[in-house]
Amino acid sequence: MNLIERAKRILLQPKEAWAAIDAESTDAATLFTRYAMVLAAIPAVCGFIGMSLIGFGGFGVTIRVPFVSGLVNMVVSYVLSLVGIFVLGLIIDALAPTFGGQKNSIQALKVAVYASTAALLGGIFSLLPALAMLGLLAALYSIYLLYTGLPVLMRSAPEKSVGYTVVVIIAAIVVGVVIGAVSALVLPRGGGLMGGAAGPAITMNTPGGKVSIDTAGLEAAGKKMEEAARKMEEAQKSQDPAAIAAATGDAAKAAAGLLGGGQAIAAQALKAALPEKLAGLPRTGFDVQDGAALGLPTSQASAQYGSDDKQLRLEIVDIGGLGQMAAMAMGMAQGEKEDPTRAEKTWQEGGRTLHTRYEKDGSHAEFKTILKNGLLVSIEGDKVGVKELQGLMSQLDLNGLESLQRKGKS
Repeated sequence: MNLIERAKRILLQPKEAWAAIDAESTDAATLFTRYAMVLAAIPAVCGFIGMSLIGFGGFGVTIRVPFVSGLVNMVVSYVLSLVGIFVLGLIIDALAPTFGGQKNSIQALKVAVYASTAALLGGIFSLLPALAMLGLLAALYSIYLLYTGLPVLMRSAPEKSVGYTVVVIIAAIVVGVVIGAVSALVLPRGGGLMGGAAGPAITMNTPGGKVSIDTAGLEAAGKKMEEAARKMEEAQKSQDPAAIAAATGDAAKAAAGLLGGGQAIAAQALKAALPEKLAGLPRTGFDVQDGAALGLPTSQASAQYGSDDKQLRLEIVDIGGLGQMAAMAMGMAQGEKEDPTRAEKTWQEGGRTLHTRYEKDGSHAEFKTILKNGLLVSIEGDKVGVKELQGLMSQLDLNGLESLQRKGKS
């Protein structure tokens, strides 16, 4: 298989290309190493060049993402994009019987990999941040590729191709949202009260990681997607906006179930773990968010503590069963970095992933840990040392948080 020729044919002659792909004998390793891993590097590398080397801005001002922060972002986004393609293949396979098709994991992975061609090639527009929106237009063509590929490779009923495509896209959006949340947990934040600057050097290694997928959970979620698709079809025929919105919401919730994470731990349970005082500082405010209303397996509770000379922030986040994906991605960045102004370290201890980052002048520090059940606990603050944050983390009931259970399978 010639990569360039295959990419050209799938873009310019999709129907003929899908017929050829359908007849090919291949495996997951070949699909990834000879195609997906090459194309997925385009948006990752071009994004790094555009944001860290070229920069963006206007009126004579250019803003660039710090070099090493850009490198970390490039590696993490590259790996998570491949994970996203793999999960999309699982979704396509799980939904096939719902739309009159045949389950076949390799055929489903073919659809996920090759339908992503336009979106991945569109990443070249990231070279110039001002043109990045054109990448979105390219990604829209991937929807058409998906639409033309599903009935050929998955043997789905032609009259159900639109519904199959719509439901897969909804599921893909949910996957994208959650993977974006995972990336946000792994990557350092920008400046401000609670976001120290990223440093200019890092040592990275990539220990092996494993993502477990519950196929029984996928099949159960697939049945829910079937019901949601039926409701969407009925709502579209009735042209009732309220019914269409409700059916779309049901499909999003079922798509979240396809991620294998069940429901997130209730936000109120996370809020209960926020102490009234931290390091002797009173709680000055809190924020509780629950993604259940949007059908997302996420929940979050955070609180601010402070006085005139010290500010702290405690945050507890759950992203359902994908917390283990966050641990894997964060584990990729295990290592240390240090320069005259700041230091950072990521390591694993006692089954937990730990991360510290601090400014040597004492202006800012943060300590994060991903617990065994995938919960992320973070303490950060201004005018505080990292050792003090580690001490505060040890005072929290991490074992109690780790014992919290989610509804549904993970």
